Amino acid sequence: MLKVLYLLNFAGKAGTERYVETLVHYLSGERVQPFFAYHEGGLLVERLEAMGVPCRRVEMRRRFDRKAAKALAALCAEWDIDVVHCHYLREHYTALLAKKYNPKIRVVYTNHFVLANDAVTRFTNRIMDKRQDQMIAVCNKGKEQLIANGWSGERIQVIFNAVDMEAWAGDRQSSTLRSELGLPEDRFVMLCASRFADDKGHKYLINSIKRLTEISDVPFTLVLAGDGPLLEPAKAQVKELGLEEQVLFIGFRKDIKNLYKGSDLYVNSSQHEALSFLIIEAMAAGLPVIATDMGGNSDIVNDQAGCGLLVEYDNPDSMAGAMKRFLEEPDFAAQCRKRALATIAEKFEVHKMAQATYAVYEKALSSR
Repeated sequence: MLKVLYLLNFAGKAGTERYVETLVHYLSGERVQPFFAYHEGGLLVERLEAMGVPCRRVEMRRRFDRKAAKALAALCAEWDIDVVHCHYLREHYTALLAKKYNPKIRVVYTNHFVLANDAVTRFTNRIMDKRQDQMIAVCNKGKEQLIANGWSGERIQVIFNAVDMEAWAGDRQSSTLRSELGLPEDRFVMLCASRFADDKGHKYLINSIKRLTEISDVPFTLVLAGDGPLLEPAKAQVKELGLEEQVLFIGFRKDIKNLYKGSDLYVNSSQHEALSFLIIEAMAAGLPVIATDMGGNSDIVNDQAGCGLLVEYDNPDSMAGAMKRFLEEPDFAAQCRKRALATIAEKFEVHKMAQATYAVYEKALSSR
């Protein structure tokens, strides 16, 4: 059995944390014994401890932190770790430096963004690439960007994020969302559950809703779930535009399945996206999708998949036009709903992801 240490700087509640929790859940048992180390604790630590996963804090102050590297190497020796699986550059560099002090360990890095690095980081990436064993990109554009950022393409595997379809099964009757918000059953409900941060595009999304009210008479409600630094500015924008009847804020929610089941459409308005767990979870719950044509969204939503529509980022006319089509063409919405489930089964099924990731661990170990 492989001993895998999942290493994460901040163990909060976003998509990367969901990725780690998914791997721990579906690889634990006969194949992998999981461990977890982090710099700043959060909800993920609580969840992994509840699953019986040994967790330890490792202070990681910066990318080239040799003290952190020594501490990580010692922890790996204590737990007899085979593979360190990390997710952001700070802990990635720390793990690569730790190999100097513990030559046994192998490093797998999953890149969760499609972002260009600056010139200095591209240079240090090329230096650190000599220590790298295997890398995972969660979308095709992510692999292209990793290569552009200075990493060797032959060590990069594309493995899509994935979900367990059984976990998201169910029907509208199982949801309490509409009764909670006082929404009638025939109201068209759109959901966005992104954190309120600059790159998630809430300002653009709210402007799109204003545009939608000008081009369609079909009643609808946009439910915005989540918290974050831009929550209050978003509320102020809704009030300024007079959209209090169309847009409802419900805060951070742990009952995300309940929200999906009470909705008719999932909306992604992000500026930056690799491969969104929220999108594929929503699809597994039976929702069609509108998503910005950014990052890996086109790996999910495309003409072949037929599960929704891609729109231009920061273009309210593009977003509002797509929403109008779902509001006014129920047959189109039903077909996208059907194709959403089929797309998850074909491309984003969790057991396929787990097996592919385990194969990467084995490939990393074969470099010894």
